[in-house]
Amino acid sequence: MLAWPELLKRIVEEVDRRGLKAHFLRKYLRDVSLFYREHVDREFQSPTATACAERFKKNRDKLFTFLEYDGVPWNNNNAEHAMKAFARLRDVIEGMTTERGLKEYLILLSVCQTCKYQGLDFLDFLRSGETNIEAFARVKRRGRKIPPVDVGPVVEGNVSRDIRA
Repeated sequence: MLAWPELLKRIVEEVDRRGLKAHFLRKYLRDVSLFYREHVDREFQSPTATACAERFKKNRDKLFTFLEYDGVPWNNNNAEHAMKAFARLRDVIEGMTTERGLKEYLILLSVCQTCKYQGLDFLDFLRSGETNIEAFARVKRRGRKIPPVDVGPVVEGNVSRDIRA
């Protein structure tokens, strides 16, 4: 009978050893089922334990998705990092933006985060003129130099600087 900390510890150790590969992680689905049978799918006396069990039941499909699919993180660190960037913008603009401006920012934020997670330079991607991050990554991995796109001068306050490579 595995308690939650022991179950999670075993799974995380496997992820550290072999990565987020469903082939290696699926074997823990049986342990998850056993955990639920022994610790969650039963009657509890205290309201706190009952609430905790209900939360485990409600989120069962979401909690263990990473065991069945390659590359799905076991934690939500990626989402938390993305939210921090959005929160910084919110603090700067203090509600002074349009829906269109916000949508454009979120698209750029998404592209920036994707580049970051793939080990790519965001500015290099933008200057390359490529519209497909995967294609850009393939070219970068082959070691070919990507010619920069002339985006013209960028004005910051009274200072103008050319961002061409």
